[in-house]
Amino acid sequence: MGKTVDDLRNEIREAVGRYERVESTAFTKEALAAICEAVEYDIEAGSLPSKSRMRAGIRRQVGELPEDDTDRAGTAFRKAELEAIAAALAE
Repeated sequence: MGKTVDDLRNEIREAVGRYERVESTAFTKEALAAICEAVEYDIEAGSLPSKSRMRAGIRRQVGELPEDDTDRAGTAFRKAELEAIAAALAE
């Protein structure tokens, strides 16, 4: 049986040094910032960019978007995107 979205989120959280969550929830800004760092998407020091900006950058870094386009980035990651992120972090 394949991994669920919750399994993938927790795998990604653990890969970037965050804690596993029992309940199903989207990534916090802090978790997104940790993922950005892990996939080498630069965010400026100081205040964190919006969640949509960080998700767009992560998607670009793992090959799911050709550019940082928050309009095309949508909201929460889809399962295929989570799989791509998890694969990138496992490399």
